[in-house]
Amino acid sequence: MRRKTPQIAPDIFYDLDFCPIRSVLSRLSSKWSLLILTHLHFGTHRFSEVLAAIPDISQRMLTQSLRSLERDGMVTRKVTPSVPPRVDYSITKLGNAYLEALENLLHWSLQNRTEIEANQTHYDQAKKII
Repeated sequence: MRRKTPQIAPDIFYDLDFCPIRSVLSRLSSKWSLLILTHLHFGTHRFSEVLAAIPDISQRMLTQSLRSLERDGMVTRKVTPSVPPRVDYSITKLGNAYLEALENLLHWSLQNRTEIEANQTHYDQAKKII
């Protein structure tokens, strides 16, 4: 039974199958996806190079994220037969278009990071007093 939701946003927002936030942006806006796509924006890289560029990601999480991005058509994976096999990852045209769409958000983040961190510190200190 579906719970009745207040209709404040457009109807598509309440549709679990068609809401773009649920179906696309939730996957592509993860920290790892954004970091991987940004790194690949600067060129093709081997798995180990991406892993080294994002030191706080685990091998398992990088593998899962790359597979998900490949499935979504945001990156391509090219295997070159050798011993050991060489695997290179590249961002696709779709992946680059996504980063272009996010460029304003990235600039906003840079401009407002200090204020947000100050707000968090103020909030945390206020909560300790209470």
